Amino acid sequence: MLSVSAFGVHRSQYQVVRQASPTKVPVTAAADPSFTAVSECHMHGSSVYCIGPDGEDVEVLVDGTEGSATPAPTTEDKPDERHCHFHAGVEHCVGGGSDSHESKRSCSRTDRDYNIPVRIGLLFAILVTSFVGVVIPIVLDPLLPARFGIIFVALKQFGTGVIISTAFVHLFTHSYLMFTNECLSLEYEGITAAIVMAGIFLSFAVDYVSHRLSKMAATTWGPGASYNGDFVTVMVLEAGIIFHSLLIGLALVVAGDSFFITLSIVIIFYQMFEGIALGSRIASIGRAMPRHGHHHHLTPSSEININSDSSGRFSILKATDEPTTTTARMMMALAFALVTPVGMAIGIGVLHRFNRNDPSTLIALGTLDALSAGILVWVGIVEMWARDWMYDGELVEAGAVVTWLAGFGLVAGMALMSFLGKWA
Repeated sequence: MLSVSAFGVHRSQYQVVRQASPTKVPVTAAADPSFTAVSECHMHGSSVYCIGPDGEDVEVLVDGTEGSATPAPTTEDKPDERHCHFHAGVEHCVGGGSDSHESKRSCSRTDRDYNIPVRIGLLFAILVTSFVGVVIPIVLDPLLPARFGIIFVALKQFGTGVIISTAFVHLFTHSYLMFTNECLSLEYEGITAAIVMAGIFLSFAVDYVSHRLSKMAATTWGPGASYNGDFVTVMVLEAGIIFHSLLIGLALVVAGDSFFITLSIVIIFYQMFEGIALGSRIASIGRAMPRHGHHHHLTPSSEININSDSSGRFSILKATDEPTTTTARMMMALAFALVTPVGMAIGIGVLHRFNRNDPSTLIALGTLDALSAGILVWVGIVEMWARDWMYDGELVEAGAVVTWLAGFGLVAGMALMSFLGKWA
């Protein structure tokens, strides 16, 4: 600010603005000593112009008028820092002031940096990790002596915790974020819960029909008929896992490079834990589990049939020779190991066309996530948690040590998978 005395202009305090370019740049006396005095001022409309020492016109703004002062930014004026991450391929940001112009989401496709070779390499890393995770319980099961069966019991309960946490912390949350996205306007707020409920009902229907078929078999073949639901339970479980694993592969690939490495590390652990959960259930198909936590190695089934054994009891699952059984187990394990890399391959194919904020994309992702959540809620809580602990499972009459270790495994699975929910 400086004093200006000129014809037609009263002596007052002014701010001098250099007209060096179309953009006006404020100049203070301390910054530019040549502007300590100006002369020959004149009016253009409501603006005051004076001739500076270099002969150029400069605009002089009266102190206190609109636009005369630009307040220095303060910490209160700065918006909070925004933190962004990806859920199922859709960027989710928190902080930064949701009402500011910068924080408003654009629903058009956003170009990002994609390192294709790294994504292709990670595809094979995910394939190996998933296969190792799902195969470990299957391989260990026949190798562990009976006295170490408690390890397998704890591993199964760890898997139960992983499945339940996946349903609630990951899939339910992902679906909710899809349906509440700013680019999708839905009048019904409860759509996520409704689709989850539909998934629960579908799982119940499959389980119920299977039990009714076993009752029909009992009526036909005699009162000694019984039903082993392990095969049906594992098939329903794997169906729910395959649904969302396909989305996981797609979501990982379409994430921008700025989030890709962090998300990749999380998904590797995610696939490992979920593989252990599924593999422990595949390994237990058709096996009789005593109620004291000891593990008996019975030959599991590989085909659905109705046959009677020497005791006159019937089973809907026919036991066959061990090579066929091993093949069936490995096929189920391979299906899980392949599905996420397949999703990644699809993502790489549509990488430069995929719009994560397109309404149809949001609806498709949200629906599949919620449906998968419902399936895993039923299988995890009813068929795995409740059955193992309260009905005809191995922990109904287990001792204190077995119960404690199984409970620790259950909580550990829930906690670790919930922790990963911070990033994926």
